[in-house]
Amino acid sequence: MLPEVTATRYVTPLREGGSLPGIVEADDLGTYVMKFTGAGQGRKTLVAEVICGQLARRLGLRVPELVRIQLDPVIGRGEPDPEVQGLLKASGGLNLGMDFLPGALGFDPLAFETDAAEAGRVVWFDALTGNVDRSWRNPNLLVWHGELWLIDHGATMIWHHNWPTAAAAADKGYDASDHVLATFAPDLAAAAADLAPRITEELLTEVVSDVPEEWLADEPGFDGPEAVRRAYVTTLLRRAAVIGDRITLGERSQDKPSQAPEWVRVRLNRNTGKSAR
Repeated sequence: MLPEVTATRYVTPLREGGSLPGIVEADDLGTYVMKFTGAGQGRKTLVAEVICGQLARRLGLRVPELVRIQLDPVIGRGEPDPEVQGLLKASGGLNLGMDFLPGALGFDPLAFETDAAEAGRVVWFDALTGNVDRSWRNPNLLVWHGELWLIDHGATMIWHHNWPTAAAAADKGYDASDHVLATFAPDLAAAAADLAPRITEELLTEVVSDVPEEWLADEPGFDGPEAVRRAYVTTLLRRAAVIGDRITLGERSQDKPSQAPEWVRVRLNRNTGKSAR
């Protein structure tokens, strides 16, 4: 189970995120980026954050530590923004926090470098979880103390918003043309060889057990939270077995040209020795 803390002070909203997360201080003297159950995206965004964050950490990728945060909405009564006030009022009780990394910089692919091995591991992980939001437009990566940190996994596992599609989604390919690390010659073969065997039923069961039960309750089509947990395990386990062979990096498909922007295609082609298409 994730550690649990209680928010003691609401510091400021982070308006870069669509869900309007906020920085809070907690009774363990820690500072956290808090994501709210009352946000428009709903509790499944927080479920995705827990599953992907905890899975990434177990695979050796850097993700800020996650905690459960109890929120009394009264701590935000001094906040002048009515939108924030409404969010706090709608989010009393259990929410999710990520350790705040002071001084971290947003990753810029034109300013920072990463090696092919790390790029491959991140791209493979994002393919596994179907992350549509780690693009060159919105990297969702931080550089902290010279190392790459993964953040914001709310836009992963899109299939859990429509469970009847999960089985088909498990076999679906992943177009990494827009991925922010696509131009760093990601070593996907090495990543798959290393990471795929580590995605076991036991590991996934441990990961999904960290999701609070109340965030899985009353899911249509399931007889309770444990059945929902098993569905996550089944889908991710099946996807891990096949996704390594179904990742594309800006290549032309059979029926259309590359969807990558020109500067990405130029760098990709430079890495592979191909001419621009």
